[in-house]
Amino acid sequence: MKLIQPSPRPILALNAGSSSLKFGFYSVDRQSVKTLLSGTAEAAADGGYRNFHPADASSEPLRIETDAETREPLMDRIVALLERHDLPAPEAVGHRIVHGGPDCRRHALIDTGVMLQLEAATAFAPLHLPPALMLLRMAREHFTNLPHVACLDTTFHADMPLLARVLPIPRQFREKGIERYGFHGLSCESIVHQLGDAVPPRLIIAHLGHGASVTAVAQGRSVDTSMGLTPAGGMMMSTRCGDIDPGVLVYLLREFGYDAAGVDTMIHRESGMLGVSGVSGDMRELRLAVPHNPEARLAIAMFCQSVRKQIAAMASVLGGADLLVFTGGIGENDAQARASICEGMAGIGINSIITLPSDEAQTIAWHTHELTMNQAKNTANHY
Repeated sequence: MKLIQPSPRPILALNAGSSSLKFGFYSVDRQSVKTLLSGTAEAAADGGYRNFHPADASSEPLRIETDAETREPLMDRIVALLERHDLPAPEAVGHRIVHGGPDCRRHALIDTGVMLQLEAATAFAPLHLPPALMLLRMAREHFTNLPHVACLDTTFHADMPLLARVLPIPRQFREKGIERYGFHGLSCESIVHQLGDAVPPRLIIAHLGHGASVTAVAQGRSVDTSMGLTPAGGMMMSTRCGDIDPGVLVYLLREFGYDAAGVDTMIHRESGMLGVSGVSGDMRELRLAVPHNPEARLAIAMFCQSVRKQIAAMASVLGGADLLVFTGGIGENDAQARASICEGMAGIGINSIITLPSDEAQTIAWHTHELTMNQAKNTANHY
């Protein structure tokens, strides 16, 4: 008897990051994910989005002014683009969620219980979760009858060994969910998928963008990663300090009168390359400033050394490395940064180095397809 393969399904994927929104519309089945339309919008200071760019060479970027509270024009714009390109309505919507907290560790169909878990996790990722949850609520209101799926950046790291997950603090805090979660998991999963059968036993993935992390992957599974409880941990980043002597934070609290909100703002929004340079946290702007600004040069050098140290640490975890993959905005596009980071890599046994573009939205679309298909099968079996 010949098996009938299900038809590909149209899936909308939404990725609200700390500095941008990305969306993708895909045709998905068990074997493939085909991109039909994609685009980006830049996050604005008021919580809205600006400069909406459909990824279509024939289209001019669209200037949209969205309301920081509802962002309603954004979803209308996406739907209008689908209609303009004669694309079908989506059958499901997938959302990138950076952190699900201690109670939501796996990709999940979104219901009232999952929404409560995600809202409770906001304190773990204050830069990322508020805009993502705002977009999620608005998308659920717009696509009322469709299933929505939360695709978590932490899922890829959920099975790391205790050696990597446990933090060196009093053990009772682990019962409160305070441990290493790891992030950029959808990006890492995308890289592993692209490598396919060529995934080496010892792989290091350096995702370098506005946020940056390095992950050790053994036999296709995450075994350690640089980010910790929150996306602020690990290496120095665009505006985040990364790992820092905790005594610095205590000193700020005690001697400068900082409170928790002030420390939070400092470590997430005022530090990193922006804090060192006093100019910008954007690598492109820092490159332009280098000829006349030594602090910009220092910020870049510190960032590269911070990444290099994390790569060396992950190589030690793996007992060497068969392949180093650079991805993310800086990782893919800044050859100078890659060259600086790779100085001395041969000395720690890394000889094979490549760049690959991560496609988090495709990964979101695939998981959304799988979870909603399984839901449909379970419902059919129930009846």
